[in-house]
Order: sequence, then structure tokens, then C-alpha cells
Amino acid sequence: MTDQPPPHTPSSGSGEPDPSSPAGSSGHAGPPPGWGPGTPPVGPSSGPAGPPPGWDPAQGAWGAAPPSQGWAFPPTGGYPPGSGPYGGQPWYPGPPVGWYPPGYGVDPNDALVTPPGAGIGGWFNRCGGALRRGWRQLVPIMLLTQVLPAAVLSVVSLGLDPSAKWSAQAGSTSTPALPDNFVAELLSLLVLLLGGSLVVGLVQAVGWAAGTWVITQQAAGQPASLESALRYGLRRALGLWAWTLLVSLLIGVGVCFCVLPGIYLAFALSMAGPVYLFERHNPIGRSFRMFHDRLGLLLGRVALVAVAVIVGTLIPGALEGIGTGALGTDPFSSAGTAAGAVVVIGITAVLALPAHLAQMVGLLVTYVEQRAHEAPVNSAGLAAELG
Repeated sequence: MTDQPPPHTPSSGSGEPDPSSPAGSSGHAGPPPGWGPGTPPVGPSSGPAGPPPGWDPAQGAWGAAPPSQGWAFPPTGGYPPGSGPYGGQPWYPGPPVGWYPPGYGVDPNDALVTPPGAGIGGWFNRCGGALRRGWRQLVPIMLLTQVLPAAVLSVVSLGLDPSAKWSAQAGSTSTPALPDNFVAELLSLLVLLLGGSLVVGLVQAVGWAAGTWVITQQAAGQPASLESALRYGLRRALGLWAWTLLVSLLIGVGVCFCVLPGIYLAFALSMAGPVYLFERHNPIGRSFRMFHDRLGLLLGRVALVAVAVIVGTLIPGALEGIGTGALGTDPFSSAGTAAGAVVVIGITAVLALPAHLAQMVGLLVTYVEQRAHEAPVNSAGLAAELG
């Protein structure tokens, strides 16, 4: 008896079973590796061809063939450097996400333009940024063109108000009658208030244009001195004043029709001033179109501005009434009470400064946001439009 296995005996007719084949199956059909012209094919009667790639003798079954190119399939980390259809090329070539060519598109980092989708937070950030950058120029502009004219008009109106004299005359007689020269004095007061309001409106237009120029220039990274801003304001004030008068007239007519039409016109025409300064064409029509194209967005922004203005003016107005009322029915009857009235009016006018700033900055940033929804725009282009 021997320890050696019995010699291999090929089976007749069917050929030698392939070691890689399962029990009872024949060898794999087709030319084996290494076959070429002039080489007799390995068939059923040929000798053993050896285990094919992937055969695991220890398991007696098919195994995973070793990777031949140094990477796995399917790739989990991308092609190795230098391999793949475009060797050495990065995937997704091009500028990184968020990159904008200079002078084009809506840059999400623009200092003035709120990009579409930024929401109310982006709007507040632009408003706050405009105030932080430009308060050194905006505060003097607002004091000179908004606060001071309003205070002067209040002082003159209080000094020429004939109501104190009318009250004295009414108390000195027992028969009810109109005071002497009532109609003439009333008309004189109305003409004074109307004329003074027109002059104040013209001066305020200078401040609106100058402040808009400062905010836009600074957002574009350009210098904006106080002197240059006032020169620009003087150059554009007359046209802005004329359009403001027309808008005020339309709102006044609307208020006469049950108030609600006036409120609607106030919101719908809120963009007329910025439209004139930047586009100089059809401010009323453009403002209406902006309002109706994005009704919810513009209505919400302008409502916030309106609340800030109402609160910022009602409180100083109430304080002015209390302060001047404490000085008597005729504060200008003596030098002491007259000086007190002037001080009270001056302080309360300064307290209204935040309301003026909120109105100008809020409406400007709202207008720029509407422009960004219509087409790509940035601070540099807006500064160029102002001229």
C-alpha cells in the first residue's frame, strides 16, 4: 500500500473535468487565457489548464479577483490621481459656488442690494450697514435739510398763530361772534403754512437726494464727502421736489375719499422718489408696477418703514405739544416763554431725526431690492445710474 494518490485517469469521450467547474459540470467553453494563432485549443481532451482567475482552492468556489488597476469598482472616492478618462483633471472644473464676475449679477455680499431670497433679515442687514457706514454724513445732512427747516416752520407757525388772540376776544364778550379779522388772519395763516411747507419740501428734497447719493457711493466703495453730497442734492432737488408734490397731491386726494384710497396710494407711490433719482423716467408708473409685481414683499417693507416713521414722529410731536402748552396760550407774549418755546421745539425736532433716517434708508434699500428681483444689479451700477 502506498501513501501516493492513484494516478490520474482521464475520462473517455467527455474530457477531463475542469477543476474550476462545479462537481458534475464540464469545463468552461471558449478559448482559455494564452490561446493564440498556432496554439492548439484547449479542449476536452487536452491537459489541465490550471485554475482560472478568481478560483479559491481553499474554498472550492469562486472568489473575488484581485484588483488589477489599483482601485475598486465601483469607485467610492473618485478616480486616483492621473487615472480615469481625464487624467489629472479636477472634477467639476470652474469657479467655486458663490463667485460672481466683477460688475455682473446679484452678489450676495453686496453692501446695498438685498439678493432675492435673503428675506427680511437681509433687508435689515443692508439698512443697518448703510447707517453704520454713512452716519457721519447722513446725520449732518438730515439735521440741515429735515430737522432745521421743520423746527423753523414750527416756531414761525406758533408765533403767528392767532388762536390765542381769538380765545381772548371770545372770553371778553358775552355774545358769540367771530373774532375781528378772523377770515383775513385765517387765510394768512393758511398761506404761511402752505408756502412754508413748499419751501421746507424743497429743502428736504435736497437732503433726500444727498443722502441717497452718500449711501450708494459708500456701498460701492467710493468716497462720499458731505460737500459733494450736498452739491448732488442741490442739482437733483428741483425735479425730486416736483414729483414729491405730485405724489403728495394724489395721496391727499385719496385721503379725502374715505382715507383707505389715500393709504393705498401712499404705499403704491412709495418708490417714486428713488425711481426718479436712479431711473429718471416715469416715477409714478414704475412705482405702481413695482408695488403690484411684488405686492407682499413691498407692502411688508414699506409697512415697517411707516411704523418707524409714525412712532418716531408722534412721540416728539406729543412732547412738543406738552412743552409748549405748559408755557401758556401765547408763549411769544414774553421773551422768557418765547425762548422756552424755541428750545422745546428744537429738542423735539432733533428727537425726530431717527424717523427721517429710517424713512430715507428703508425706502432706498426697499427700492434696490425690487430692482434685484427684476434683473441683476449691484452697488457699482446703481452709483453710476445716480450720475
